[in-house]
Amino acid sequence: MAKVTRDDVARLAGTSTAVVSYVINNGPRPVAPATRERVLAAIKELGYRPDRVAQAMASRRTDLIGLIIPDARQPFFGEMAHAVEQAASERGKMVLVGNTDYIGEREVHYLRAFLGMRVSGLILVSHALNDLAAAEIDAWDARVVLLHERPEAIDDVAVVTDDLGGAQLAVRHLLEHGYEYVACMGGTADTPAVGDPVSDHVEGWKRAMAEAGLPTEGRLFEAPYNRYDAYRVALDLLSGPDRPPAIFCSTDDQAIGVLRAARELRIDVPGELAVAGFDDIKEAALADPPLTTIASDRSAMARAAVDLVLDDGLRVAGSRRERLKTFPSRLVVRTSCGCEA
Repeated sequence: MAKVTRDDVARLAGTSTAVVSYVINNGPRPVAPATRERVLAAIKELGYRPDRVAQAMASRRTDLIGLIIPDARQPFFGEMAHAVEQAASERGKMVLVGNTDYIGEREVHYLRAFLGMRVSGLILVSHALNDLAAAEIDAWDARVVLLHERPEAIDDVAVVTDDLGGAQLAVRHLLEHGYEYVACMGGTADTPAVGDPVSDHVEGWKRAMAEAGLPTEGRLFEAPYNRYDAYRVALDLLSGPDRPPAIFCSTDDQAIGVLRAARELRIDVPGELAVAGFDDIKEAALADPPLTTIASDRSAMARAAVDLVLDDGLRVAGSRRERLKTFPSRLVVRTSCGCEA
């Protein structure tokens, strides 16, 4: 059986191949409703399937968006990836996802792979983007939007949360309960000092402590972002002689690890230890006890990133601040901080 072509569809529908293309691609020109119905009926009758590979070769773009994230196994990044996929689907695009595991070489690998596939754009959640990755983006003249993090190595449009302000909200709330001080579970030694959300969370903690006239020396503890390693750090911290009365964790995953360690050590939360996190992952509401945390609108952030990466006017002039789209943070009060349910 001969392959059905766009010409066949146009002939049966009584229209031009250009109109068939507008219907299939939902643009760029409008099509009258009656004409659209004829084209769709012809496509169905003939069993026509567009050749997406040929379309991509002709336009030098695909219907794909590349999304590079550190680790989809972490709930925050899994939820963010899902939000990006939903937003992309609304724009008729599909998403390719690559996990870097916080390894710079793997980030470069996915950059080369996705850009070589001629994706329509690239959304990058980068942990300390290195110079090689930045050079790769410049070499391809790629449409890139930074999401969640904003590394200094490149000056592309970024969509972020008010991480610093959100951290201040959480720590102030803990201090309002009357705790003597609040310790902080930050990142690791290789956490970037600039452009990384966890660095901003730590800075927000420091500012809230300073506002209250409290020292921070010796009260910042390094921990990986995931619950498993944070749990091991918390076991040592909570079983020691200088157990803090309250802990602000830079991620909810860390906070869940702290709650697990406290439960194992028979430390009552919040009676003997208050805990707050950052991210408001879905599990935060189901933690034991439910976790007080900082939330942002991930769905709105994902939609903004997708819209920006598909916008022909993406590379606009202006300062780095003008190219930064910041979404507000809000405090979500549950019982881990000492508030009543």
